[in-house]
Amino acid sequence: MLSGVSVTQPADLVGELPGAFTDRVTGLLDRIEGRLATAAQADTEFVSEAAQHTIRAGGKRFRPLLVVLASLLAEAPEEESVVRAALVMELTHVASLYHDDVMDEAELRRGVPSANLRWDNTVAILVGDFLFSRASSIVADLGTEYVKLQADTFARLVQGQIAETRGPGDGADTLEHYLAVLADKTGSLIAASALFGGMVAGLGETELAALAAYGEEIGVVFQLSDDIIDIASDSSGKTPGTDLRAGVPTLPTLLARRSTDPADARLLALLDSDLSDDAELAEALRLMRAHPAMAAARDEIRRRAEVARAHLAPLPGGPAKDALSALCDGVISRSA
Repeated sequence: MLSGVSVTQPADLVGELPGAFTDRVTGLLDRIEGRLATAAQADTEFVSEAAQHTIRAGGKRFRPLLVVLASLLAEAPEEESVVRAALVMELTHVASLYHDDVMDEAELRRGVPSANLRWDNTVAILVGDFLFSRASSIVADLGTEYVKLQADTFARLVQGQIAETRGPGDGADTLEHYLAVLADKTGSLIAASALFGGMVAGLGETELAALAAYGEEIGVVFQLSDDIIDIASDSSGKTPGTDLRAGVPTLPTLLARRSTDPADARLLALLDSDLSDDAELAEALRLMRAHPAMAAARDEIRRRAEVARAHLAPLPGGPAKDALSALCDGVISRSA
């Protein structure tokens, strides 16, 4: 693992599993982590530094975890292919973050200055392109079916970003639009991560379809749990109300906006303001935390997590399937 890099450990999301299995998962994730920065190496020191900037800031490494767990549905997957598949998914994800931060004018990413702030938008965009090219180079070694899946997934991701930028059309349901954006922007890449692992494991069409459905659903659930954390948590490492202040739609705020209760007039007025004032942000957080929309959002997360778990039924039993099921509980716990 890279020195000083803070990444989420498997037990943080899937709980305690058999020791030998946990050791296999951790060992593979450590190999992946150790090669991420190398995979982002460029011909010049400047591009290497910029490309490794977000990687060295750490992160959840949720996509590599999905690749590893799905691959271990087989008894002895080819480990180098597992590592390569995980590198492709994480590099593609990181590339998208560079572009996201430019569009969102973000100043922080994983607790450090974003690439667009540290350098500029042009550098951030080009480095994102570079990282995607590195992912494309690695995936070519896995085979044409992997190349096609990565390309199709990236197309969905980009279309989701465009849909988010344009917003819902006139008369469109804002919540349905939001969930569709999440499925494209987040769910698609996490579904591909589970599929990559299953493909390395040599699973059949039925099992791969189950993994794809599971991955997309758990990916949306994972993002929805972040929505709760933005409002409810003071201890996640993320400043509470970051999305709220930026006016970013989230599941709780979209549910709250559906209220017709006159008592919610102040909250709705705050949600329509820029919340640049710290006192008003604190008031909005207080009102949101007490609002029934939070309980409704948590109920939706639990419901979707159970939908994800049900998709696992066709998969072969064993510790890998148990871990994928436990992951459903892990994402629920994040938002509790």
